[in-house]
Amino acid sequence: MPARAKVTKEMIIDAAVEVAREEGAENINARTVSQKLGCSTQPVMYHFERIEDVRIAAHKKALEFHINYVTNLSGNYERPMLEVGMRHIRFAVEEKNLFRFLFHSNYYTGISISDWLAEENFGSVLSILKIQAKADDRQAHSIFSQIFLVTHGIASLLANNAMVYDEAYCIKTLSSAYFGAMYLLKEGGL
Repeated sequence: MPARAKVTKEMIIDAAVEVAREEGAENINARTVSQKLGCSTQPVMYHFERIEDVRIAAHKKALEFHINYVTNLSGNYERPMLEVGMRHIRFAVEEKNLFRFLFHSNYYTGISISDWLAEENFGSVLSILKIQAKADDRQAHSIFSQIFLVTHGIASLLANNAMVYDEAYCIKTLSSAYFGAMYLLKEGGL
């Protein structure tokens, strides 16, 4: 009889992300994760003291996936920041459950919007914006805040409703937000 494959912590996290992706994060529990892995619940509870720790680790992994998704630019859009915004919206359309897990859960309790937008999670996006807009750190953060709030509003509507995705409308709206933020920067308002 061959030896049983060892279930690693990383395998458990990946399985939890898949549960969140397919069934919604509210379904992450020892049973659903172990079923994904084809094992008993014992390895899950061996590696994690509480199921909430599995959810936290899965949230972090899903956030890394999201950042990679939105910053994997194809060059198919006029400006890199437009593509980042459109990819965030596409993520909400294509990965509704993961989007809800990342942005409509209580993992950001007690953090202000300003502080959350300044966190390291957006470093790669801010780097793209600093180059595109020829902006310093403070300016890039201000521009990003303006654009992200519009982008995220559209993405949230699409992730939580059976709305029709209209790419042309999204491009027009994000472009207006970008040029509005750039105008404010030029006029000294940001």
